[in-house]
Amino acid sequence: MKRIPSALALACAMAGMAACTIDHPRIMNKIGAPELQAEHWYNIRAVGEAEQKTIEIYFYGEIGYWGITSGDFIRDLKSKDDGTSPVMVFFDSIGGDLFDGIAIHNTLNALGERCTARIVGACFSAASVAACGAHRLEMADNALFMIHNPWTFIAGGSDELRKMADMMDKALDGIVVSYQRRPLTIDEAELRRLINEETWLTPTEAKSMGFVDEVLEGSLPQVSNSAHGKILNRYRNTPQAALDLVSNQPSDPEPEPASIPPTDPDPEPAPDLVALAAQLTADCQAAGLANVAHVLINACGLKSVGAVQAAVKNAIAVRDICVVAKHPGEAEQFIKDGLNADQARAKLFDKLLANSNKVELNNHPPLPDDPAPTLNAVTPKAVYASRKPNASKGAHQ
Repeated sequence: MKRIPSALALACAMAGMAACTIDHPRIMNKIGAPELQAEHWYNIRAVGEAEQKTIEIYFYGEIGYWGITSGDFIRDLKSKDDGTSPVMVFFDSIGGDLFDGIAIHNTLNALGERCTARIVGACFSAASVAACGAHRLEMADNALFMIHNPWTFIAGGSDELRKMADMMDKALDGIVVSYQRRPLTIDEAELRRLINEETWLTPTEAKSMGFVDEVLEGSLPQVSNSAHGKILNRYRNTPQAALDLVSNQPSDPEPEPASIPPTDPDPEPAPDLVALAAQLTADCQAAGLANVAHVLINACGLKSVGAVQAAVKNAIAVRDICVVAKHPGEAEQFIKDGLNADQARAKLFDKLLANSNKVELNNHPPLPDDPAPTLNAVTPKAVYASRKPNASKGAHQ
């Protein structure tokens, strides 16, 4: 039997989208064809060390798409899991590939009692199948849970379509078995009815039916699925709560009221330049430094009383150092050069060293202030003269 052109065109179009065939079926536990996207749908990380270590897994977006399969997830989990640490799994996913969801379900189920899953946002379709593999399942009180029939698309003849229909029935059986691993309070007939009718469950409803163990109060962090909101249009009975959930963007924080900028403190009144100049001049005259008053006025800028007092004080210190060093004539120049006391002292020391080679050294002891009187020198002639009169006196006796 010849294939109709429209079927051939549809088959070609879906082949370009990497669509499934009877040999390689892709069955979505959601309504609608996949969309090509370039993102990721899970993240695994180890938190803490030693006994405090926890493996955290995050599912978001469309499971099994973007070129990433459940095989990639299982490989990455094995590389992070040490076999003993608790595993915490967070779900905020709108669904995806059913068989990838079942593979994740079985992987989580194999972890045993150390695996806890927590629904923090959307948990629809294949994501709900995966989440039910955890030993314990918790759900935020503002999250949403959805179950429904598997769905796929294919191009082919009637025989191929019949085979695919049979496979779809078997896929449904796999979904039922996956949900029944939870301690459900409903029988299989009711479960199949809910799946067939595409049922959306609130946290309270999901707990009452046994899908989840505990409803957590208070908003929990969510991975935004707003980019996938349009996918929910493919579902038949999408409630407004589901649309609100996946389109929920973190609200922009309300702008803080415009704060009134702090007022600058009142500026200090401008200094009275005339009064400061008069004060500096008077202080210089009192210190015997009237000749440098104009220099100090320029140096301190008459900024304040403190600046004036500091300038005069420094000038006095420089002058006193020069006096002690017996170079009072250097004081005026040092003050004009803006030197402080230490700098003036260094200048004077250098000056003394430079002049040291001009000092004449005398090894003789200094003469006393009142030298002893000198004696007249005695000569032979004087002695003879003094004896002659005495000799004359002796001859006449």
